[in-house]
Amino acid sequence: MDTPRIDEIARRLLESVPPGLRAMQKDLESNFRAVLRASLTKLDLVSRDEFDAQMRVLERTRARLEELERRVAGMEGGSAAAAGGAAGAGGAANTPGESGAH
Repeated sequence: MDTPRIDEIARRLLESVPPGLRAMQKDLESNFRAVLRASLTKLDLVSRDEFDAQMRVLERTRARLEELERRVAGMEGGSAAAAGGAAGAGGAANTPGESGAH
């Protein structure tokens, strides 16, 4: 998490401290920042740039997958049409697991 956000969270926490304790403002503020940074570094977070880069990779991968699925469907359709044409011409084109008796 970036420093400006941590500073903003620390400032908000400091504002919620009762006025009598605000005399120790600098100590509290630095402690809030230290605790926030320590806690956030324990989390498995990625930067926004890394997230955006991975999203672009995912989008390209999805597009490629869709293209390949269309190509496979076209190939399957073409082979099914060829098999259907051979069967219509008098040839007995059986699919695997299908017997010749109807």
